[in-house]
Amino acid sequence: MSRRFGFDPRKRTLGMQVGIVMSPSQRLFIALTPPAAVRAAVAGLASPLPGVNWTSPDKMHVTLRFLGEIATERIEGIAARLATIRVEPFILPTEGLGSFPPDAPPRVIWVGVGRGHPRLFQLRQKLDDSLLAVRVDLDVRTFHPHITVARCAGTPLPTVKRWLREREDFTAAPFRVDAFDLYSSRLTPAGSEYALVRRFSLAGP
Repeated sequence: MSRRFGFDPRKRTLGMQVGIVMSPSQRLFIALTPPAAVRAAVAGLASPLPGVNWTSPDKMHVTLRFLGEIATERIEGIAARLATIRVEPFILPTEGLGSFPPDAPPRVIWVGVGRGHPRLFQLRQKLDDSLLAVRVDLDVRTFHPHITVARCAGTPLPTVKRWLREREDFTAAPFRVDAFDLYSSRLTPAGSEYALVRRFSLAGP
């Protein structure tokens, strides 16, 4: 049985399978889920801005890889490969604000993870190696780890730049990364809905 992306990340059953929805294919991504206190602090940045849709705390995450549409029959094999990944747990900062694209009408406002951590990039590389081994096509865009704070539609760039300047010193508590999550994403008229497919411990079962 699937479960909405709203679980308490402090109550982790590492390596658990929440469920694979039996449909011909699923839209999948791999992410880190910051603790509730971090997500609440990031959500506190929300303020009235024209054309801005703020991300609800229960949907905040750090995307590691977007897999796209994957045939449901392939998910078990992909998950089995992901379960072999081992990286020492590490700490990520929550700091830095920006927008994508940086010098054009923005589509996204984000909070960063500082300069990241060497093990974050090690984890990303091991994910890529594992996914390529099971023939998942990957894009070649530069990895820019972040938490999406908001999505913009027609918001003037000067408005966003002013908002960013006023909050340039924002930080939230650093958080420990000891697992990563495989999610499915379903597009609805109300926006994307996420369901946890499986959680993987970095240290193994």
